[in-house]
Order: sequence, then C-alpha cells, then structure tokens
Amino acid sequence: MNRVPLTRRAALKSGLAATALAPLTGILHGEGSIAVRKNRIHQSVCRWCYKNIPLDQLCAFAASIGLKGIDLLEPAEYEVPRRFGLICTMAQAGGGTIPDALNRPENHAAIEAGFRANIPLAAKAGIPNVITFSGNRRGMSDDEGARNTVLGLNRVKKIAEDNGVTICLELLNSKVNHPDYMCDHSAWGVRVMQEVNSPNVKLLYDIYHMQIMEGDLITTICENIAWIGHFHTGGVPGRHELDDTQEVQWDGVMRAIAEKGFKGYVAHEFVPARDPFTSLRAAADLCDV
Repeated sequence: MNRVPLTRRAALKSGLAATALAPLTGILHGEGSIAVRKNRIHQSVCRWCYKNIPLDQLCAFAASIGLKGIDLLEPAEYEVPRRFGLICTMAQAGGGTIPDALNRPENHAAIEAGFRANIPLAAKAGIPNVITFSGNRRGMSDDEGARNTVLGLNRVKKIAEDNGVTICLELLNSKVNHPDYMCDHSAWGVRVMQEVNSPNVKLLYDIYHMQIMEGDLITTICENIAWIGHFHTGGVPGRHELDDTQEVQWDGVMRAIAEKGFKGYVAHEFVPARDPFTSLRAAADLCDV
C-alpha cells in the first residue's frame, strides 16, 4: 500500500474539507498521510459499527485510509460523506425493517412511500444503493414469501430505475443473529432477483451471514455475481475483526470478487473488539488485493 503526504493542499484535493483536518490529525495515530489503494475492491464502512464515533471523524479517518464511503446512513446524513470526498455507499431509505418488510403485502405501501420520498434524495447525494429486507417468516412458506417479495420489488423497481439507484435485498443468517428471517440462503435471494429481473434490484451479499448459513463463499459468489449489488464483511464467528481468530480467508474471497469484475462496494460491517481505527485500517489493508 502506497501513501501520499497529508498536506492541506492534498487533503483538499482529495476532498477532505478544511474543517476535517483538526479531527483527522487526532485520529491518524501520528501517521500524516493518505493511503493510496489498488481499487480492485472499492471499500467502505458501516456507520452503526462505529456509533460512538462522531460521523465527521469516521468520514475523515475512512478517507485517510483510502475507503470510498460510509454505509447505512439515514436521510439526514446523506450529504455528510461528500464533505470528505466520500459518498454514502448504501443508504437507509424506508425499505422496511429486518423482521417486517417485503414478504408481507401489507408492508408494501409503506415501503413504496419511503422509497418514493428517499430514493430521489439518495440519487441527488450520489448514493448508488439503498437497503431493504425480506422480513421474518412467522409461519409463512418460503414460496409464498418469495412471491410476495417479488410483488413488492416489482412495485418499487421503477423508482430505482428512474433515479439510477439500486435497491439491495439483504441476505442475513437466521441461525445466530436473526432467527426466522426469510432471505437466509443465496438460492432464495437469487430466485427473487431472477423473477424481478431489473438492473436496479440486486442482492446485498453479506459474507458474514452467508458463511454462517451455507459457506462455499467463493463458488456461490462467482456463480451469482450478476445478481449481487453490494457486499458486507464481518469475522466469523463473533462478527469482529477480520483476523486470524476467525474462519474466512478474506484476501481469497476479495480476489474472487475482483476477478469477476465487480464494480460495486464492499463495506466493512464488523464490530471492533479492539481499537476501532486500528482494526478498520487492518481490514482495509487485508481486502486491498
């Protein structure tokens, strides 16, 4: 990884606002430089994992280590990353909640209203993706849930298409973190994507969750890359650092993603168990293949 000196001119040229220089100086651990990445993998970081750190400081540090953006911001925060030369790489936009979302038709009107209000705002802020969910089963069959989810996505896909934004349906594990969640296997998610068949509706393939549910990461990703719009990371088990205490070989997975020509974003969604900025820098280094 190359680095360039962090001067005021360089900071401003890279998009770091002058107001960011004070917090940035304090969080660089004395390393006065900006990382230059290979950019085969476009990396970002999920806001909620760093909720105790002010957003402007997280943005400044993310920019300093060569990340491209911040994931999972609310509408009021959409514009904040742009002050630091970043974007919000995936936004909350009213796409329901993990337990209550697209697999029940009674949720479709509220999701449509949220997307109609917020997807144009996301587009204005240069945000490429917004998130949505299947919802929990609560006794519903996977076939019925898939049909309902297809109906819901067909109802909102034109909003995304008209605004150049991608709606991403997240794959989550139902074994450890989200019991009863319906979109818990790649095959179910891919089936829904194939039926909706829109360039602006994709899967959010969460590597942490899918390692827990099914493993076989590289083959599954490579076979279904056309239906994947975004990735999340997280160490397995525990959802902590991407280090030698967990079971995913992250550089191998990242190479597979890069070699398939994926042009979207890989957002780090692990909860640091140690110094958060040191851990985030290490993850960015590891995934910079």
